[in-house]
Formats: sequence, structure tokens, C-alpha cells
Amino acid sequence: MAELRLGPLLRHTDDSSATVWVETSRPCAVEVRCSTGARADAPTFQIAGHHYALVTVTGLEPGTSASYEVFLDGDAVWPLPGSAFPPSVIRTPAEGDTIRMALGSCRWAAPPADGKDPVGTDALDSLATRLATDPDAERPDVLLLLGDQVYADETSADTRNWLASRRDLREAPGSQVADYEEYCHLYYESWLDPQIRWLLSTVPSLMIFDDHDVVDDWNTSAAWLADMRATAWWQERLLSGLMSYWVYQHLGNLTPAELADDATYAAVRDTPDGTDVLRAFAAKADADFASVRWSYRRDFGRVRLLMVDSRAARVLDEDRRAMLDPAEAEWVREQVLTGPGSYDQLLIGTSLPWLLPHLVHDAEAWDAALCAGERGARWARRGERLRRGADLEHWAAFPRSFADLAALIAEAGSGTGAPAGVYVLSGDVHHAYVAEAEWPSGGPDARVVQLTCSPVHNSVPVWMRLGFRFGWSRPARLLGRVLARHGRCPRPPVKWRKKGGPWFGNQLMTLTLHGRSARLRLERAGADGGLRTVHETTLTTR
Repeated sequence: MAELRLGPLLRHTDDSSATVWVETSRPCAVEVRCSTGARADAPTFQIAGHHYALVTVTGLEPGTSASYEVFLDGDAVWPLPGSAFPPSVIRTPAEGDTIRMALGSCRWAAPPADGKDPVGTDALDSLATRLATDPDAERPDVLLLLGDQVYADETSADTRNWLASRRDLREAPGSQVADYEEYCHLYYESWLDPQIRWLLSTVPSLMIFDDHDVVDDWNTSAAWLADMRATAWWQERLLSGLMSYWVYQHLGNLTPAELADDATYAAVRDTPDGTDVLRAFAAKADADFASVRWSYRRDFGRVRLLMVDSRAARVLDEDRRAMLDPAEAEWVREQVLTGPGSYDQLLIGTSLPWLLPHLVHDAEAWDAALCAGERGARWARRGERLRRGADLEHWAAFPRSFADLAALIAEAGSGTGAPAGVYVLSGDVHHAYVAEAEWPSGGPDARVVQLTCSPVHNSVPVWMRLGFRFGWSRPARLLGRVLARHGRCPRPPVKWRKKGGPWFGNQLMTLTLHGRSARLRLERAGADGGLRTVHETTLTTR
């Protein structure tokens, strides 16, 4: 009898369809049956000895809620026998509905030891508990997971013990994951958490990777990449990371129409073992980053969400350094500007913040100038060491890309039909804040706000908390200008002010959008397992 190894995960939903992802113990037929009578099935496909299916359910009615069950070869496997959780449901939006998006990043999935969690209560666990115990609780329509869904380079004690049972940890990459099987273990550790498993089965999710999904500071610079490629373990690590991301995260981001047109997905399903097909796809992505697009767009009524890959699509040559390669940048531009007046709110999801504390921004721009040779070869070498040591690789470290994004936002937010708000959604930095952008002259009509929320389940040392707080201060701005002058850096094309934060702890933001109105709520997980509101504000009311 086939068993349900992982999932189900409810991924894409729209007004008439949904996709449900599962991993099973062996090849089988996977069927999803809804309480409304809608049903669909799909055969599993195989990658590296693991079996998966993505079932597309159609024929759903807009504005409805249907519970669902999962069957493998006709045997019921979900809900789990004796489950204390409510039935998993598929909710379809209706035209004009309010859209609630819960967002966050950086979830280190280490299980608590002796009942004590070393990094505090998991915010997603807290959200799951609220939804499971209170049928009337406000429910997000989608979870936006903005990077570091797994930590390939910072494994838990349990995972290290498991790794040690299969190889010698004295050999590189040591206690970090090395291959596809070990990546699968990370997803099991993360998504078999009972609360997370139920939450992901009943709330749709959209995901994008960040560095720890592969390795800390992934694609920081050309010199960094050359050093990694010189190691004996990097190639297998990268290919396994991209393969597992494609299976566990990327496929579920796609709409049914996009899945139908995806050549790699078709090739994997058409062969008894798709490992070689997917490995060749990952190798092509490594050799030519412009050949694969991980970014994607979703429209929720009159809300447009653009999830942007700010890791794999980078141009690393110092003389043309960019966060996005030219083709990717043009694609982003097309998605933002397509159908002027067709959306009331524009959301740009990028794992790395666009607007940072002022000192951090200036330090990254200064370091980028040094690395580019603005102060000579000696300073360039110092700049590269600093870039790696201090993780100076956000949008500010790609000054032309920072300015290009500012120009695109200004264009999208101006003129007839401009959206009420443009929100840049980010994580990565293990704290949360709200910053509003202003143009010295000729700014957009839309309100432009950076919303940063991290971590879902992780921590930040005290000295770093103090640094982030100081980074917003007036003395920090003056220090930043000193660095910028030394690097001969031009002033940024936008100014910004902190409107809230910084906040620390395990937390989630919820963005509630209705027409041209938007509200924001930040909630922090407490020791009692609940979520407590620490900030709430109206962003737009037009």
C-alpha cells in the first residue's frame, strides 16, 4: 500500500481551480476528492527514488469553500487517522473579495529539545494553532514565504546525527547537506511538523528561495562563486539544491496553464525516472542563469504580485554587476507595466530588502564601489573580504539595480490608472520594519513602502539588534555619508524614512487589500504559543 510521505500542500488557487502537491512512498495514482463533488487525479513522477504528484483540481465555484481528502490508489490517506485538526479546505476567491496575505521568511525548522525551543515559538505554528482552534479567526488567503524555507548550511542536531549515519562529517561539506537525499530530509524535518503540515494543507502558499536554501551568501560575487566552484562538493550541492527547489517549491508556484506549458515538467512526467531530466535542467540553470526563470507573477483580482528571483538571476561580473540579468530585468518590467490601470495595488516580492537602514545601505554601496576598483586594487581586495564577512549583498550592493528598481516603481506608480500603493515585500534580515520611499522631485502618485518581515522561526544576536537600531539613527546617516563619499558613490535616487520598527522576534505580517485600501498588521509569536499584535496601520485608504 502506498503511503503519504509528505503533504498534502495546497499551492496555487484561483476562482475555479487549485493544485495539491504530495510526496508518496512509491509509484501510485493520487486522487483529490472535494466535498462539493469535484475531484481530480494524477500519477506520481519519480526523482532520485522519491515519488511526487501535483494534482490539478478544476470545476470549483468562485467564492466557495470545500473540504478535501487525498487517496492513493483508492486508499484514503488524508486527513490522517485520528487527526485533531479540522478538515483541510480549498477556498476559491470571488470577484471583489478582500485579499489577506500573510508573509514572512527564514524558518529554521529544528525541533525543540526537551520541550524548549532554542529560537522561540515558531510564528507559523502559532498561526496554525489559531486557525485550528478558532473557526472564526481571520484566515489568510495565501502565505507568501519569502526565502530560507530550509537551511542547507545550518542543520539541527537531529539532522547532523542523521547525516553522520550516512557519511563522514569530517569531510566537506561537513554538517551541511550534500545531495538530493539530504535536501529531502530537510523538507521532512520542516514540513512534517504537525501544525505546519496542516497549515500548508489548508492555506495556499507561494514561495521563493533565498541564500540558505542553497548556502549562505549564495552568488555574493564572481570571486565568491569561483571559490565555491573550486571545491569538490559545490557542484553536487548546487544541483541538488536547484532540483529539490524545483520539486518542493517551484512547481507549486505555477498556475495550471503554466504547468501545461512547462517542458521540463512534461519531460519529467513522461519518463519512468525523471532524475536525469531534472538534473540536466539544473545543470543548464547553473551554466546559463538566464536560461531559467524562477520569478513569477500572480494577479489576485486587482492586486498584482510579482515574485522576483534576487539570487539565481544575478550578474556577478564587477563591470556589469546587477541583481537581475538583462532578460530577467526586462521581464520584470513587462510584468509591472502590462495592463496599465488593471490593478489597484502592486506587490513586489524579493527575498532581499530594497530599502535598508541608512547606514547599512551606504555601507553596501560603498563596498560595491570599492570592489569595482573605485579606490584601487588594495581597497578592492579589502572590499571583497568585507562583502563576504558582513553579508553586504542586498539591493544596495547592486547600485544600478537599486536605481533601476526605483525608476520602475516610479513609472508604475505614476499617471492615470496608477495603483494606490506599491509594496516591496522582503525578509532575510531577521527583523521587521516599515519604510516609506520619497522621491526628491517628480515622485510617483502611489504610496511606496518597503515591508520587511523576518524571521518566522530564527533569532538574531543582541549586537546585531543594536546595530540595526543604530543604522536608522541620525549619527548613522552621517557615518554612512562619510563612507559614501569615500567610495565616490552617487546619492540614491530616492529617500526613505522608517515608519515602524525595528521589531525583533518570530513574526508574521498580514497585508489586507480591498480595492485601493490596504492595511498592515505585524504579529509576534509569544512563549504561550499565541500571536500578539505589535503594530497595525493603514497604508492606503483611497
